[in-house]
Amino acid sequence: MDEQPNNSRPSIPTWVWILGVFAIILALQLFLSGRFNGPEQSSLQEFFGIVATGDVDTVVVSGDKLEAQKDGETVAVSYKSPDDSLKETLDYYGISNEALAEQNVTLVVRDTSTWNSLFSLALALGPVLLLIWIFSRGFRQMQGGGGNSIFGFGRSKAKNLNDGDRPTVTFDDVAGVEEAKMELQEVVQFLREPEKFVQVGARIPKGVLMVGPPGTGKTLLARAIAGEAGVPFFHISGSEFVEMFVGVGASRVRDLFDKAKAAAPSIVFVDEIDAVGRQRGAGLGGGNDEREQTLNQILVEMDGFDNETNVIVMAATNRADVLDPALLRPGRFDRKVFVDLPDLNGREAILKVHARGKPIGKDVDLVDYARLTAGFSGADLENLLNEAAIFAARRDKKTINTPEFQDAFDRIAIGPEKKSRVMSEEDKETVAYHEAGHAAVSYHLAYTDPVQKITIVPRGRAGGYVLPLPEDRMVDSREHFEDRICMALAGRAAEEVFLGRITSGASSDLQQATRIAKVMVMKLGMSDKLGLPIYGGDEVNPFLGRMYGLGSRDYSEEAAREIDEEVKRILEDNYQRALTIIRNNSDKIEQLVEALREQETLDREVFEALMQDAPPIDAPNGSGEEAVEAEAGNGRGQAIIEEETIAETGTDTAVVEEVTPSD
Repeated sequence: MDEQPNNSRPSIPTWVWILGVFAIILALQLFLSGRFNGPEQSSLQEFFGIVATGDVDTVVVSGDKLEAQKDGETVAVSYKSPDDSLKETLDYYGISNEALAEQNVTLVVRDTSTWNSLFSLALALGPVLLLIWIFSRGFRQMQGGGGNSIFGFGRSKAKNLNDGDRPTVTFDDVAGVEEAKMELQEVVQFLREPEKFVQVGARIPKGVLMVGPPGTGKTLLARAIAGEAGVPFFHISGSEFVEMFVGVGASRVRDLFDKAKAAAPSIVFVDEIDAVGRQRGAGLGGGNDEREQTLNQILVEMDGFDNETNVIVMAATNRADVLDPALLRPGRFDRKVFVDLPDLNGREAILKVHARGKPIGKDVDLVDYARLTAGFSGADLENLLNEAAIFAARRDKKTINTPEFQDAFDRIAIGPEKKSRVMSEEDKETVAYHEAGHAAVSYHLAYTDPVQKITIVPRGRAGGYVLPLPEDRMVDSREHFEDRICMALAGRAAEEVFLGRITSGASSDLQQATRIAKVMVMKLGMSDKLGLPIYGGDEVNPFLGRMYGLGSRDYSEEAAREIDEEVKRILEDNYQRALTIIRNNSDKIEQLVEALREQETLDREVFEALMQDAPPIDAPNGSGEEAVEAEAGNGRGQAIIEEETIAETGTDTAVVEEVTPSD
């Protein structure tokens, strides 16, 4: 049977109906009161003066309205007082029936009491009927469904990705997180072949929580599952549950799970679940009742009395530490999948995935950039390739070559090149000695990463920087940290030795060195004087976590004084080490500074040749748009900025030493 064509017109919004009704009421009032087009209103004295002249043949009285007409046309209009009768008004102005008859003026009195009664009744009942109509229309919309209706606050805003809306992303498009992919591919297998697991007594996990730093691909993995699972996939953000109205969040949770159960087997994915799943009772004054009610409803739906549902709940967060323990227990989120920053092989795989469809030049080796980008997330690597493509398009190139990758990386890690900044000779000299000090000291330290590039070309807020070639390390020793501190302080030491003065350019170096020294003393037990205790507790966002109100100062004044003394000692000892290395290699540093003045950017080969007294290698000019080539396997001039905090394992990323000259 042929389907009937859909000739229904779009429904008119409710506010249009309301405005229309009020416009009609206003028009009726104006019409009945006779205040549309016609002669201007006259005073009663003027009106009866016109009547007395005999220029009219009819006086029409309609309620309080008086009209003087001549040959059927109104020539004057006035209104009497509602408190006075017609006879009292005529007598007051000396108009009698006999005088009107003598002038052949006919007095016509119309009975308007019925019209007035009806109009008054319409004005009284109209708004009430209008409100009844609006509410009945709203309830019909609510019964018809739709979260956007006037009463649809309690409807879930989750989007059901059906076959038409299903993402085209698959697990082949996800790289660098192989362990997480295996865990989640098994979830898809649970839904496709449940009997395979049931026959051996396995229970399908009710929940899967993906945890990891921002940009590591948690949402991308969820999209891959939606693209491959072949079952209804409901997607919603944690912030979409809670509104300004009390009870809406819990209602939306119930509605979401009702839809998921009706479509079972199905998957519910809650992105950024920490927006609604934070620990109950945290913060000042207790907690947020509406958010806690929403969380309670989620807990009930995931593992309540009705637990025989074939619905898998997936969620993603980068703040697992703030989630409520009841949400994390087995039976709710049975599996926790950690999506961490990719390692060397993972970064190479991610670069290859995002390089699909891009004309990468033959001179580009993605393995080199995988080595350079230690600490980069998947999103960072995708951005690197995108920025390189933008540079290629800006230069009207058909392929993306090494110069584009070089500039894209420098832009992401350091900032755009400051072509308009003109450095004075004094500033250029200061920056050159500062960066040469960093590089020379790093060369003579056993536990620092090899120097990849040195430049005095301003980028972002940096007047220059030293680029190490980082390594993937799981743990760092005390020697690693102390060498890193020594390298950070080497720029200031070089200024003192060669220039006889110190500048503000070392401010970020001092902050970095102090932070590392504090972590060694307070978090890692690397102080012989203070020993093994950990000082400071959990200082990472206490307001958002579970330690709010407890304070981060959990040690005595005496311990605080000893911590300050140990931090100062570590900094002083390593500063003296830097001074010694610089004084012992002053001639090499002078050569390095001279090369920086001439070429502005030195790559690894040129730098190491200068430090080893080998014949210098002609290096391309690294300023502007030129590439800085490096030997195979050492990368091409990437800048990794050190993480603000050091992980609990004691690891961190490589350091970019930079100096910002004073104005």
